[in-house]
Amino acid sequence: MKYVVVIMDGAAGWPIAERGGKTSLELARTPNLDAMAEEATLGLTRTVPEGMEPSSACACMSLLGYDPRVHYHGRSAIEARSMGVPINPGEVAFRCNLVAVRDNRMWSYSAGNISTEEARLLIASLEETLGSDKVHFYPGVSYRHLCKIRGRADALQATCTPPHDIPGKPIKDFLPQGPGSDILGDLMERSKAVLEAHPVNVARQARGDIPATMIWLFWGSGKLPEMPPFSRVYGINAALTSGVDLLRGLGQMMGMDILSISGVTADSDNDYTAQVDGALKALRNHELVVIHIEATDEAGHAGSVDDKVSAIQAVDSEVIQRLHSWQGDSLRVLVMPDHPTPISIQTHTPEPVPFMLWGPGFKANGARRFTEAEAKSTGLFVAEGYNIMGRLIGK
Repeated sequence: MKYVVVIMDGAAGWPIAERGGKTSLELARTPNLDAMAEEATLGLTRTVPEGMEPSSACACMSLLGYDPRVHYHGRSAIEARSMGVPINPGEVAFRCNLVAVRDNRMWSYSAGNISTEEARLLIASLEETLGSDKVHFYPGVSYRHLCKIRGRADALQATCTPPHDIPGKPIKDFLPQGPGSDILGDLMERSKAVLEAHPVNVARQARGDIPATMIWLFWGSGKLPEMPPFSRVYGINAALTSGVDLLRGLGQMMGMDILSISGVTADSDNDYTAQVDGALKALRNHELVVIHIEATDEAGHAGSVDDKVSAIQAVDSEVIQRLHSWQGDSLRVLVMPDHPTPISIQTHTPEPVPFMLWGPGFKANGARRFTEAEAKSTGLFVAEGYNIMGRLIGK
């Protein structure tokens, strides 16, 4: 038996009033998902335990079969693992977004989806100007980077708000607050002067692109948590493909092999065909492969119905079609979002998400499409999302 997990990050959502009260999953044309749904077991599950943050770190940890209440201790350390940045005793790490602020309001949490190449130049300037023996900046992917601070463990007590939670809102109400917030606020403020006249931003403005006007620090964490290997927990070896450091870091923590596939990105330019081809090739030497797709979530954060629907349709036509027509060993497939990212609020929510289990041993339970409403209509609800992986593998 072979297994494939398709994570459509943030694909679930709320009904969109201006689109006839339909969700993005309902608006999308998904003939392959629909055909699979008619043959599969569908239901709802809660990936974010009550009281925990509805981040992809927490939700994907649950989706991949680990209880976040036991294993989740912060997101930035997971990303640091993927980036090869150690978090030593006495050090803390924070996600460092390049953002754009205009008229003192959050204009773009992603600095206009800045390219990785441009961002690396900006992060290098920040390291040169603001870096020290206690503060270091590390480049990641697109707008997502890392800041490591030594000797200020109290910064973990600061109250920080992710920039994608505050689109269009005055930033003064959401700057770091409380104990330890002074160093975070100081770095964020000082970053403005470094970025303002940087050649990368001058060129972006000349092209009409959104510039990166400052950094935004949040999602602080310290020591990387210990996690038992996936192969020990579930008895099979696994690989993972993703365009973001978070998922690659989670995979590494779980002992999964991380696939390097050219063309896999975290946005709408993702090469879905290359990603699924690389994943299926990896099934020759692995029993399970995880295909994580970020574009659906990015479109939700951007508040773009059309882009989110387009990303869902691309997953259907280029990924699901290949899985539904699989020829070879017996194949079981799990398809699900990690969390909802409703268009109307442009950020994550902790509500249950639909899941679909397809392949040998899974019986149809009345669903006609892969949507929130269809999954709910089956009456199947799995309270703890981390139990879904066991259902897929049969443990």
